[in-house]
Amino acid sequence: MNLASSLNSIMDYDIKKHCHINTNEDGDRFVGIKADSDNAMVYFPIGYELPETDAEIRMDIKHLIQVLSEFTTKDDRLLAVDKFAAPQTVDFPINAYNNVIEYYFSIGGTYYVEKDQVYKTAPSGKQDWARTARKQMPLVQSKNGVSSFVFTQFEVRSSTPNDTKEITQINRFCVYEAFKKLGWLYVPYMPEEPGPHPDLKTSVRIVQNKLATTNDDKKKSLFRGMRDMLEYMDEQTSDKQFYFGTDNFDYVWEKLIDKAFGEKDKEKYFPSSRWLLDYGKYKEKRPLMPDTIMIYNDKYYILDAKYYKYGYTGIPEHLPNSSSINKQITYGEYLEKYKDIDTNSLFNAFIMPYNMKKNHFKLTSFVGNIGEAVGDWRKNKKYYERIQGIVIDTRYLMYHYSGKPVKEKIAIAECIETVLRRNEIKSDREDSVLKQASYVDVKPIDTMVAEDSSTYNVK
Repeated sequence: MNLASSLNSIMDYDIKKHCHINTNEDGDRFVGIKADSDNAMVYFPIGYELPETDAEIRMDIKHLIQVLSEFTTKDDRLLAVDKFAAPQTVDFPINAYNNVIEYYFSIGGTYYVEKDQVYKTAPSGKQDWARTARKQMPLVQSKNGVSSFVFTQFEVRSSTPNDTKEITQINRFCVYEAFKKLGWLYVPYMPEEPGPHPDLKTSVRIVQNKLATTNDDKKKSLFRGMRDMLEYMDEQTSDKQFYFGTDNFDYVWEKLIDKAFGEKDKEKYFPSSRWLLDYGKYKEKRPLMPDTIMIYNDKYYILDAKYYKYGYTGIPEHLPNSSSINKQITYGEYLEKYKDIDTNSLFNAFIMPYNMKKNHFKLTSFVGNIGEAVGDWRKNKKYYERIQGIVIDTRYLMYHYSGKPVKEKIAIAECIETVLRRNEIKSDREDSVLKQASYVDVKPIDTMVAEDSSTYNVK
């Protein structure tokens, strides 16, 4: 079975069967798309809830590609998997393939065709006077002794599509190749085979020349996509395998949280450290820095994005460990002591993925609080010493990370503060009860001794 027919056969099935939600276990961390000659699969991050309809799932796949394109680099997209043996040094240009397909649909499911300039003889139209003067015989008319020339026929400019040009042949080839790889995302059919076309290196040169001479942004996007596709294919030894994605979605999760909630200049809020070396040049270490500092309503929220699986499993062992807890407390202490931030306006939280529709916590909002972490070496009276465990719905975040999401900032802030204040009231009540108990039960030492003496007849 060749790649085109196998990918076509995907459409005979529910596309949901070709989607997988990660568990974040070893060997199940890849997020993205993998395909070989027998199958194509889309891997979503832990906590993702797929929609119900075929069209919505396809939209989510395209959105996943967009997120991965924005937040990963070529180095991020290297695989540690042997099964899909695509060359590790070549990155699959998935956006180039998408651009070629989308241009094809934008012009009605046809190919890019250039028009040739032609001329014809006609009584009206876009006249070319130089050609008309050379080719047409004018009538001579005289009026009041003055002679003039009158043309009854003109050479007029027109254009006609020329689908035999090399650029059209190359576009047909690119469209076909793009559908072989990604057409299953769009429609249940393949376009016709492309026919003769220039070799890959010649095609790259032709497309590059077109890109350099066009001012149309839409055409530029098409030509860039075609060029990137052709260069990728020229470097490949096989067209039967490809992947696009990452084994390290942790970094994407961090960047999503930072993009949604973070300040751009977070470096100034956190401590730096340095080595003073005895040998070589002076060397300064990078600042100790959390993922995100969120400032809202004159309050500071230190957010550490943790792509941990607790939101999926509910198992405490899958929560951040002591070193992460102590590091967050250090951040808070620095901001309190060296940036003069009031402790009543300083908060700490871990942000982890979860599924709003399927979770162990009976949460029904896109964001929720699952508990707090404290250091046993602290008194834990300050807000920042009590690090709140926050879960956020994976799919929701992936659709709401851009555009300065104020509603989401408010939800995170309330989720952190409400629990802290509720626990604070509870703690005050417990302290009050303990004080009352101490007053009732604990007697002066001399009274206790007297009672013991009378009981045991000690004089």
